[in-house]
Amino acid sequence: MKKIFLNLGKQPITNSFLNKIDKKTTKNEFFYNLSIGFDKKNFLVSLMNYVNPKKMFNDKYAHRASSSKTMRKSFKVIASKLKKRFKPKKSLEIGSNDGVFIKNFDKREVIAVEPCKNLAKITKSAGFKTYSEFWNKRLAKKIVKSNNKIDLIYSANTISHIPDFKEVFDAASIGLSKNGVFVFEDPYIGSVIKNNSYDQFYDEHAHLFSLLSVSKILSNTNLKVFDVEIIKTHGGSIRFYICRRNSKFKKTKNMKFLISKEIRQGLNKFITFKKFSNRVKKSKKKLIHILKKLKKNNKKIISYGATYKSTTVFNYCNIGTNFIDYVIDTTSNKQGKFTPGKHIPIISPKVGLNDAVDYAFLGAWNFKKEIQLKENFFLKRGGKFITHVPNVRII
Repeated sequence: MKKIFLNLGKQPITNSFLNKIDKKTTKNEFFYNLSIGFDKKNFLVSLMNYVNPKKMFNDKYAHRASSSKTMRKSFKVIASKLKKRFKPKKSLEIGSNDGVFIKNFDKREVIAVEPCKNLAKITKSAGFKTYSEFWNKRLAKKIVKSNNKIDLIYSANTISHIPDFKEVFDAASIGLSKNGVFVFEDPYIGSVIKNNSYDQFYDEHAHLFSLLSVSKILSNTNLKVFDVEIIKTHGGSIRFYICRRNSKFKKTKNMKFLISKEIRQGLNKFITFKKFSNRVKKSKKKLIHILKKLKKNNKKIISYGATYKSTTVFNYCNIGTNFIDYVIDTTSNKQGKFTPGKHIPIISPKVGLNDAVDYAFLGAWNFKKEIQLKENFFLKRGGKFITHVPNVRII
């Protein structure tokens, strides 16, 4: 039974970038209430109400994982690490996006699963065997029938998107070979609590996992977690290593260490999340206060990155063109469009990060170091960034 601890109000689909702003498009824009709850039985943090996946993952999906230098490097490193550690003969990725991970594998030895048809076309045209479908038991059976069992199933920032986590793990169980491994990584609820990064909650993030919650969930399956890592991507993520209960893999020391740490952090207690909720409310007030003060002094403020996380912030804090002139983003298929809900125009950084800009809100705060290096000239001439993670401040 989930108990609500945070309400971020009326929110749009984070992937729904509008082509134009008129009565018809704004009237048809889909909104839902973004409330988050904690399940006292399995310690899982989830949205109180899930958005239909077909509304989010379709042939207009905008995010391109390969657009970030940080993520390209991260996927290359983990691909090499997994190949070296597990030596898989057949691999599969759930949520392959534009192929940034699978391109590190031999095309004959890897399978892509991507429900967004526009992204599936990219990997198909590159010569990878691609299933443009949602990951479930039916698809797992279909893949096994055509390709035999899978030695490595990998997924990044996708498993948290799937409301029915039981279906995810049952499908993985069907697909895995005897000593096969299922490795997935997603934003970590422990990092969210620590960083006060409430913008990790949005329509796509049906769940935010901890080792405590995943261990509880898997206790009712024939799978187990045998290793775990906390990684830096996306402001703090958790990577799980899962296998069959009768597999050769034994639980590592990392498991015991992290379980103890999560209990100390209170990730098994509702009160931890209520306290977090109070900090979120304070963050909202402080961010609005800073923006109002800067606008009063006639400062030009933009946002850096038309991210899904910034959609949560802008809609929760009611930040639109009253504070932010426009958003800059390197993703070409976002440029010329408008942000979901608040309809702030999105333009190219080449045009937008000009000498008139005084401040830039870090919508992509999880790539802060990469952005600061890239936009060093902006900082040198006196430009400043604004962030809300882990607290609201001017950099």
